[in-house]
Order: sequence, then structure tokens, then C-alpha cells
Amino acid sequence: MSSFVSSPAARYRDGLRAAIPVAATVGFFGVSFGLVARAAGMGSLAPVILSATTFAGSAQFAISSILGASGGAAAAIAAAVLLNARYAPISISVAPLFRGSRLRRLFEAQLIVDESWALASRGGGRFERRILLGAGLLLYAAWLAGTTVGVVAGDNLGDPKDLGLDGAFPALFLALLAPQLRATRAAVAALVGGAIALVLIPITPAGVPIVAASAACLLGLRRRA
Repeated sequence: MSSFVSSPAARYRDGLRAAIPVAATVGFFGVSFGLVARAAGMGSLAPVILSATTFAGSAQFAISSILGASGGAAAAIAAAVLLNARYAPISISVAPLFRGSRLRRLFEAQLIVDESWALASRGGGRFERRILLGAGLLLYAAWLAGTTVGVVAGDNLGDPKDLGLDGAFPALFLALLAPQLRATRAAVAALVGGAIALVLIPITPAGVPIVAASAACLLGLRRRA
């Protein structure tokens, strides 16, 4: 009967397998980031280091875009902070799963991204740590490898937008969101978040709508009786 019991190592592998379709898109966008960052004058090494230490596509694209438009470092950092602020509630939701030393938790927390978090969700506010880490590790490798390819050989790869990849991430996030909408409260939170973003997009700087919309997730923090 032991052969039917899923071992801890098997759950990490399950996370890796679940992330394979997502990793392909993440890799392509990593290539795109490498191209944009190099064109923005960030050189060849800085984009790779940024991907290794930050691992946040939207924030990294914001930094490279602002620097490429001759914007200041303060504006680039502010945009990145706004875009990454959504990770505060995401991290709070999975914090009880992480154990061990602070250093271990720091390195494991690097693998918490939108996609790994969604893949690890088991509904009802429950998440599986090994799935999250397995998925996050593959996505991290794909993003870092893509960035490196984009920096080193991007000129020979063409524009990822020509392949329609500019629409791939929105479609991906919709696919990740759909399974989470089975509960009424989750559906309400999604609708409220979408409405907040829709109202703010035309009137606020980039990044603000995402941060404000993420406040809708607080609807799910109420403790069960």
C-alpha cells in the first residue's frame, strides 16, 4: 500500500509537472525582458542579476521601461514597489507553511509568485507548500534562463509579440483564476478587484490599480467561526 502514498519528493515533482505549461510562457517573457533591459542600457550582467534576485516580471519590465525612457532610479524603484505590493497579501496567505531558519524561509519565499501560488491552492484558503516550491523552482529557472538568452542572443530571436505572447499572460492569469471562483466570497473578491482596477487604470499611474485591486483579497481573510 505504500506505493500509493505520495511521498514528499513526489509532491515537489508534481509541482514541477504542473508548472511546465506555464514555464514555457515565462521563459519567452524572460527572453523579452532580456531584450528590453539591454536596449534600455542595463548592459548584459545587470538584467541577469535582477532576474536572479527579484524574480518579478512586471516589476522588472517597469524598471527597464522607465530607465529606457530616461526616467530616474527613484521612479523605477517606486513603480517596482507598487507592482510587487500584491505579494504582501499573497505571502501572508502562505506564511504558516514556511518553517525553519530565517535564511531558509527567505530563500523559499523567493519562489512565491502568482503562478506557483495559484497552482498550490487547494481551495478554501488552503495551500500545499511542496507544490508551491516545486512549481516556483521551475518557473524561477525558466525566467532566469530566458533572461540570459534574451541578453546574450536576443537579437536573433525576433520579437516575442510577433508570436502573440503579449496576450499570453492575461490569458494565463484568467486560467489560473477560474478554479478559485467556486466559492461565493472568492467570486465577489475577484469582481471587486476587477472593478477597482477598471476604475483606476485611466486615472492613476501604472502599478496603482494592481495594488488597490489587491485589497479586495482582504475579503477572504475573515476567520471562520
